[in-house]
Amino acid sequence: MAMGRDQLLEYLAGLGIETKTYDHPPLFTVSQSEDLRGDIPGGHTKNLFLKDKKGSYFLLTVGEHAVIDLKTIHTKIGASGRVSFGKAEMLEELLGVIPGAVTIFGLVNDKAGQVKAFLDADLMAHDLINAHPLTNDATTAIGRDDLVRFIEATGHEATVLKLAE
Repeated sequence: MAMGRDQLLEYLAGLGIETKTYDHPPLFTVSQSEDLRGDIPGGHTKNLFLKDKKGSYFLLTVGEHAVIDLKTIHTKIGASGRVSFGKAEMLEELLGVIPGAVTIFGLVNDKAGQVKAFLDADLMAHDLINAHPLTNDATTAIGRDDLVRFIEATGHEATVLKLAE
């Protein structure tokens, strides 16, 4: 069974990682996020759950205004040919989240390590990174270095690359 928000926050606390979570109405788009989240400091994320032709999955976490060229991103992330968006069923199965709530924190639910995670270098220039805590009705702020620690604690590699155009 997939971890939920409360279990995630307990998991982070168990790693000695301090976070701050802000509740807000459910957000499904960057535009809604900007309008409703209030003034939360730090870098805000946009996440792309992608699949290549060989069935490999990728999670790209970038700044909310980053532009990703889906025609060429495969060359940066080592995908087999062009990528497309992963299906909602696989998103829920692998990361334990629904469309609109995709988050780097979903890696906690990828016990088999099927999803390769990539963080955009521009996003990682922020001291604080903001992401949904497995649900889109809250935002959790985490320190940049603690985010990397979290990713590694889940058994994933925290690959930082220049992803945005």
